[in-house]
Amino acid sequence: MNTSRIRRTLVAVSALALLPMGVAACSSDSGGGEKASDKEKSAPKDSEPKKPEAASGEFGSACAAVPKTGKGSFKGMAQDPVATAASNNPELSTLVSAVKKAGLVDTLNSSKDITVFAPTNAAFDKIPKADLEKVLADKKTLTKILTYHVVGEPLDKAKLADGSYPTLAKEELTTSGSGDSYKVNGKAAVGCGDVKTANATVHIVDSVLMPPK
Repeated sequence: MNTSRIRRTLVAVSALALLPMGVAACSSDSGGGEKASDKEKSAPKDSEPKKPEAASGEFGSACAAVPKTGKGSFKGMAQDPVATAASNNPELSTLVSAVKKAGLVDTLNSSKDITVFAPTNAAFDKIPKADLEKVLADKKTLTKILTYHVVGEPLDKAKLADGSYPTLAKEELTTSGSGDSYKVNGKAAVGCGDVKTANATVHIVDSVLMPPK
């Protein structure tokens, strides 16, 4: 009888001794699960791939001369009306000076949806210095020449292939070409085309256009 009681007592004691170990094991498993969950929550998510920037529409080898940043860049020029935009491009400084002398800054900046064929500084350099100075000193002639570079509608690349368009000088000019190679009046090559400003499409050309006499 006593032996039976002793055995039952030993079994009960053993069970009590093992109970904390089981509780500790369960507690450990539960803690590990929470840590794993925390890690999953804190793990950085893969960032979404960046969308590629829209390709610009400018074309031509002379586009490389346009500043990459600042107000004279393509992005900068797109924020300003055409005369102001041109003034920020160092390749067009002679044109800008001529536009100011002719008093056409406000006219160009306030016009809507126009196209400007903009001669570079090198284009003006092709004109003999004495002849250029004479034209710059004659406001009427200068205005006639400059307004001959302006068409009263937007002309993108597609419209340059084979066209004839009236200018603000009330004379027509012609365009021709294909691919990335276009000419105005069969002579002035478009070096950098489809440059956008706030109110105009600009095609930078390598020669000054002269209206018919």
